[in-house]
Amino acid sequence: RFIRACRRESVDRTPVWMMRQAGRYLKEYREIRKGIEFLDLCKNVDLAAEVSLQPLRILGVDAVIFFSDILIPVEAMGVEVTLTDKGPEIARPIRSMADVNALRIPDPAGEVPFVGAILKRLRQELRNETPLVGFSGAPWTLASYMIEGGGSKSFAEIKRMAFREPRTLHALLDKLASTIIAYAKFQIESGAQAIQLFDTLAGELSRTDYDEVALPHTQRI
Repeated sequence: RFIRACRRESVDRTPVWMMRQAGRYLKEYREIRKGIEFLDLCKNVDLAAEVSLQPLRILGVDAVIFFSDILIPVEAMGVEVTLTDKGPEIARPIRSMADVNALRIPDPAGEVPFVGAILKRLRQELRNETPLVGFSGAPWTLASYMIEGGGSKSFAEIKRMAFREPRTLHALLDKLASTIIAYAKFQIESGAQAIQLFDTLAGELSRTDYDEVALPHTQRI
């Protein structure tokens, strides 16, 4: 049903899946989280696969989205990421062209092999009976975290860069797009049957600014 809907084919009803994966609404998930940090959970093949499957077992959803975090590829680019109770924190935000040039475009198989292992494990468990969804953050959203140093109410730093140093911002967005392309391909090769692109912070831009700043890089992906 989910795959047919993705292809815009007719379905008997709207497919349902959990965009936020396991999440804090499940006591089974909370039990697992008691003994492990969030990023460590994302990198633990056994536990990440287990919490990915919890919504399917408990709620009977139409697709399974693998458990991870949108900042996993950012960390692989050479950015130090810490997840706290307040959200993600980046010790050294990206603020200059030199910072952008220092970032690498990682080889996912070498840098985040656990992502491929989790997806392969899930495909084995699902046996083609339930679709498996991979995902990534979109360039604008990832850049927002990287430039702001974490979450923000105003997103003043990335907006300042967009209007004062657009060349630097577009260089970062371009490098992120290349990273996400490789990351998405790796997920597909590892068993993902659809890819969801999260542009969570796109609402910080007007439609005109989104079309000019963010959309071209998402279209390239």
